Amino acid sequence: MSTLVRHEGHTPRERSTCGWRDRLISREDVALSPAAWAHAVDIDGAKLHYHKRSTELYYVIDGGGTVSLDGAEHEVRKGSLVHIPAGVVHGAKGRMRVLVVGIPDIADDDYYEP
Repeated sequence: MSTLVRHEGHTPRERSTCGWRDRLISREDVALSPAAWAHAVDIDGAKLHYHKRSTELYYVIDGGGTVSLDGAEHEVRKGSLVHIPAGVVHGAKGRMRVLVVGIPDIADDDYYEP
């Protein structure tokens, strides 16, 4: 069994669909065979999208705004948790830092725009 301790700043910061992200654990960590991935994301222009196979959890670390789930807007703030099942069209607006956990790892071919 492999273990991992990783800190923000130890992986490249990159642009994603939802904003700027730090990949804390992701599909690149093949030696660990991760059952999920976790990214810290600074929300910036998150487009509406969905996944057919993966569920996501958003935990708001800092800031706030709204999360759209199948067209319904929900206010979120520091300490909010959002469960997004596969198939739910989602996006986010506002200024927030979010820990996003995907189960299983969201692959590039599991991203769809409505």
